[in-house]
Amino acid sequence: MTVPAGRRSSMYSRLLRHGFTDARAAERLLDAPELSALRADPVLLDSLGATADPDLALLGLVRLVEALDDAPGGSRRRLLDTLIASKPLRDRLLGVLGASAALGDHLARHPHHWEVLATFEVTDMNPGAEDFERALREGMREAGTEDRRDALRIAYRRCLLAVAARDVCGTTDVARCSAELADLAAATLRAALDIAADEAPEDAAACRLAVIGMGKCGGRELNYVSDVDVIFVAEPAGGPGSGGPGAGGAGAGGAGADETGALQAAGRLAARMMRVCSETTAEGTIWPVDPNLRPEGKNGPLVRTLSSHVAYYERWAKTWEFQALLKARPLAGDEALGKAYAEALAPMVWKAAERENFVTDVQGMRRRVVSSIPVAELDRELKLGPGGLRDVEFAVQMLQLVHGRADASLRSGNTLEALRRLSEGGYVGRADAASLDAAYRFLRTLEHRIQLYRMRRTHLMPQAEEDRRRLGRSLGFRTDPPAELAREWRRHAVEVRRLHEKLFYRPLLDAVAQLGPGETRLTSDAARARLEALGYADPGAALRHLEALASGVSRKAAIQRTLLPVLLGWFADSADPDAGLLNFRKVSDALGRTPWYLRLLRDEGAAAENLARVLSAGRLAPDLLMRAPEAVALLGDPDGLRPRPGAALEQEAMAAVGRADSPEAAVAAARGVRRRELFRTSAADVLGALAPEDDPGAAVDAVGLALTDINAVTVAAALRAAVRAVESASGSPLPTRMAVIGMGRFGGRELAYGSDADVLFVHEPLDGADEADAAKAAGQVANELRRLLQVPTSDPPLLIDADLRPEGRSGPLVRTLASYAAYYRRWSLAWESHALLRAAPVAGDADLGRRFVELVDPLRYPAGGLTEEAVREIRRLKARMESERLPRGADPATHTKLGRGGLSDVEWVVQLTQLRHAAEVPGLRTTRTRQALAAAREAGLVDGEDAAVLDEAWVLATRVRNAVMLVRGRPGDTFPADSRELAGVGRYLGYGPGRAGEMLDDYRRTTRHARAVVERLFYGG
Repeated sequence: MTVPAGRRSSMYSRLLRHGFTDARAAERLLDAPELSALRADPVLLDSLGATADPDLALLGLVRLVEALDDAPGGSRRRLLDTLIASKPLRDRLLGVLGASAALGDHLARHPHHWEVLATFEVTDMNPGAEDFERALREGMREAGTEDRRDALRIAYRRCLLAVAARDVCGTTDVARCSAELADLAAATLRAALDIAADEAPEDAAACRLAVIGMGKCGGRELNYVSDVDVIFVAEPAGGPGSGGPGAGGAGAGGAGADETGALQAAGRLAARMMRVCSETTAEGTIWPVDPNLRPEGKNGPLVRTLSSHVAYYERWAKTWEFQALLKARPLAGDEALGKAYAEALAPMVWKAAERENFVTDVQGMRRRVVSSIPVAELDRELKLGPGGLRDVEFAVQMLQLVHGRADASLRSGNTLEALRRLSEGGYVGRADAASLDAAYRFLRTLEHRIQLYRMRRTHLMPQAEEDRRRLGRSLGFRTDPPAELAREWRRHAVEVRRLHEKLFYRPLLDAVAQLGPGETRLTSDAARARLEALGYADPGAALRHLEALASGVSRKAAIQRTLLPVLLGWFADSADPDAGLLNFRKVSDALGRTPWYLRLLRDEGAAAENLARVLSAGRLAPDLLMRAPEAVALLGDPDGLRPRPGAALEQEAMAAVGRADSPEAAVAAARGVRRRELFRTSAADVLGALAPEDDPGAAVDAVGLALTDINAVTVAAALRAAVRAVESASGSPLPTRMAVIGMGRFGGRELAYGSDADVLFVHEPLDGADEADAAKAAGQVANELRRLLQVPTSDPPLLIDADLRPEGRSGPLVRTLASYAAYYRRWSLAWESHALLRAAPVAGDADLGRRFVELVDPLRYPAGGLTEEAVREIRRLKARMESERLPRGADPATHTKLGRGGLSDVEWVVQLTQLRHAAEVPGLRTTRTRQALAAAREAGLVDGEDAAVLDEAWVLATRVRNAVMLVRGRPGDTFPADSRELAGVGRYLGYGPGRAGEMLDDYRRTTRHARAVVERLFYGG
């Protein structure tokens, strides 16, 4: 664009600096004779530049001035003089003209309405429905038309002009503006009903009609342009306390009118009232009145009696209809009837959460709303789209309906008011409530500004650059309004979506909603009855725990009172509810003053349910948690239940050892890491988070791998600490390198929770080192390692078992690699080759560990397989072990390790197959049982059906051993005798209450089938 020269160049630049986009047109308008009195006003451009659209504001001002009478002393001169003298009027008038082309058109048509902006003072900021009624009556008298319907439309816009002026100038916030719009709507409905009654006096005399506001109008949070949702209720006229249909109850009697006739008259009256508001004439329209929230929607009668409404909601109403009733309030018509309607239906609203599938119904409705948005509009939807207004409203209403049954303070139809009360009551965190409040206010303001421009009902962000510029400026953005607006909108939308999902879908709500009437607050008698019904063995002790947790007026107590009814139900789903509640009290006593703890349980997804299930599943995980309660944070982290990689654990443990001042402190730190990781693994196992529910074998593998990594890292850290201790005592570096070889389940990476760490110690003197000194130092390191890991602490012990070494307990604890080679070459027995099948390095010098494996491979994978004599020897060893090592009194049918079809049976079959065929079948060269069994099946060495039977038995026996440790807190190879402990094992294995006998039968059947396979494959039977 070419810049004009001279004076026009200077004015042109000033206009651009003040935000005008069409400076040439603005110059022409400023030169118009109508504005000659304003040209000398030094603040006019500043005032125009402060508006959302200076070009639009200036054009609207010129049109308004042109429309006014220019006679001496006329309204034009009065406006111009007032504009110069009154900054409040200037800001209001120009603010409205710059934000709304529609209201500019209205002022051009009814120019004298500018005076309404000069007559109200800053202190007159809280008009209610009655104030608007008076203003409408006054405006209708001054409308200058005999058509009362048009007079109402004109008067409505006159009032709307004042509301918009307060809004765009910032003298009222968006919440107050929405309330004013709702009150103006209520006053308009009353006026429209009066008009309808005057036009049809016979109908008005025959009935009592009440108009119930719904939706945003009912909640006093209306938009500038919105359908006004209503429900109509009517009764025959002439009853006790009856009034007329109008706002003041001014109708006549008509006593004795029959109900059918009264409903027909009320229907005609309601329809006439709706037409007054919604029909379009030369004076425009007000807004549509939408009665489709009535019972049966569009298919139902427009008007019902109160008893018909009650009967419908008692028998037929769907969940969403009760949600809609949350905002219901009488707006117009017969006051007594409207009040009776509210009183009759309000109790039903607060029982809606007790309906079956309430939470899932509401969530499903929200998803359907989102799915119905056209794809092209999804990213522009302020109201219905993800991160929009409806997300906030649905989340708040869900929380209200769930918790409002017992807490009457939550029963508000207004979103922001309800959100404030939810925060005060501890149902929503303060920070979350503040974020939702700010986002909701921003989105509602944005919605208002969009609708205000053309007075059109829309919730879509405009696409045109000039529209976005005007919107951004209306919100105070000046540098780059479209870009700043987009950033702020997206920021709020992302926050709303995050909090919506956090609050709306958290599992806690569904559980609270399933409680029966009277169960959402823990009064003593109701609580005792509930506890007994839920299966608590000691309701008295449980009540004492509840009183300790929930008594008082602190925020902590308020939040725990919200959580406890749900937690009690989750505890009751376990085999030992009493233990769950006791453990929860212990954790809460330890962490209750920690700010994040209760917030985590209240807000973070399934954290509360996870904690309840872990605390009531047995003793191991709770005992681990009690030693470090802060580990409860793992339950709220989506990644918190995933076992950490061994490399990451080793790095953490070694860093802790490096910082420690003493060997004991070093190993204590490493054992602390082990404790935390044991809790992580056991909690994930209890919660079924390690593998799909239908794949128990994968869960067993995951537990074995995680526990092996945890123990290997602990041994490695203890080895480092022991080396440092020996070096410190001797004053010289260790003269040998060392490696720790895992044996048994440790080497097979199949550890159970109660497993010892079977190991061999191997060392190799450094070049030039004395062999005797090296052997002595290696022995000192091995003994110090075992001592450090057995130092009594609150952490679970890790027992080091080296009895599988050459010559057993009578042999040296540590040998050189050469010594191992010599021994195995000369003295090795069949059982030692058998044991070496699971040998694998777990700590220490990696190269030395690798060379040890290379050393023993020829023994455990012998070329040509086993001789028949060796096979017979292995079979004799197995038979002797069955007869001698089974504990006295143990049931061979249910002993998981040595019993028939148990772990030992399956493992010996697999290991015998490995000893005989691994030299020719590479897949058999593994330390892991299930992988070796799968390789044997693939190689055709074991029939597929037999392999499946053996695998099932091994997995089941391993799961039982793990379950026993999880439930009892100490290892065991047999099913517990205690009924609660047995039930706990059953729950872990997927058996519900009262199914312990079925579980035992299933175990015996599975292992019996496995034993039959063992007899054939191992013994050749």
